[in-house]
Amino acid sequence: MTNLTLPSVLAFDRKLEPSDAIMHSGKWVNIEDSTQWQEIELFDRRNRAVKSNFKQEVLDNEEELQKQIAEANLAWGDDAALAHDNDTLKISFSLRIVGGLDQPSVCNKVEFERCYRETISEYTDSSLEELAKRYAYNIANGRFLWRNRVGAQDAKVFVTHSSLSSPLEFNAYDFPLNKTTSDDTSIKVLAQLIKAGLAGNENTLLTINAYVKLGEGQRVWPSQEMVLNSPKGEKSRHLFNLNGQAAIHCEKIGNALRTIDDWYPDAMAPIAIEAYGSVTQRGVAYRSSKNDFKTLLLKWLNNGSVSNEDKHFVAAMVIRGGVFGEGES
Repeated sequence: MTNLTLPSVLAFDRKLEPSDAIMHSGKWVNIEDSTQWQEIELFDRRNRAVKSNFKQEVLDNEEELQKQIAEANLAWGDDAALAHDNDTLKISFSLRIVGGLDQPSVCNKVEFERCYRETISEYTDSSLEELAKRYAYNIANGRFLWRNRVGAQDAKVFVTHSSLSSPLEFNAYDFPLNKTTSDDTSIKVLAQLIKAGLAGNENTLLTINAYVKLGEGQRVWPSQEMVLNSPKGEKSRHLFNLNGQAAIHCEKIGNALRTIDDWYPDAMAPIAIEAYGSVTQRGVAYRSSKNDFKTLLLKWLNNGSVSNEDKHFVAAMVIRGGVFGEGES
């Protein structure tokens, strides 16, 4: 058979669909009382700061440097914090898990789609549990809390599903961020729920509530909005909110859940599933053109030698979703 090549148009719908996460303020002792939590509203913070970032031509001109150092750096932006008599942050979101891994949303090459469906269906039947366990682990460890997880006194995550008589409860710090799996019984239960959704056996909807004991009045960290070319003198930091309530973007939640790739070469810690293993905060792509998504997908479909780890990566990319036709990146 002639080797398959990528279609000019190929796309997959996302299979993990988190909602935006909303933030509440309350007390650790009231974790089990949902009526005792108040919305966290954004407020303006204005500071007279100092300048510490200069162009090289300014650094080379002592007179100009001294002039600019003397000028105040007026900072104006959104901020968010717990109420001063509250010590705990609550973050809530839902997660919809969608099946149909074997069905591209768009594919304009019939033979490619036929082979893809056969290959991914076989994977779904035999190997999906590994990915489900990793997604479950990232719910249990509260990775989706991001900076709100750092240095807390305590952190708990509760997961509810219609089939459960009581929520699954996790102590987030029992599950280190530099690992991806655990033999914990509750994680195994959660993984089975996720697997059932990904396999298309049921329409899985999870509700996640996380509680982080930060300390009374402590600052919290919603998502930051990207604002291009903010005029001088205007607000420079805009935080995400839903009707004024501090919140975290669904994309940021999704990035945390898919931080399961420790299959890349010389892996030190898991990174988010991306076609080339890109980590923009570090300016590094950990997957070269030899072990990127498109290369491994074609190799697998053409019956090349592909490790189980690489198959997991390819399937996780399908779950991530995106446009991957020939020439697309």
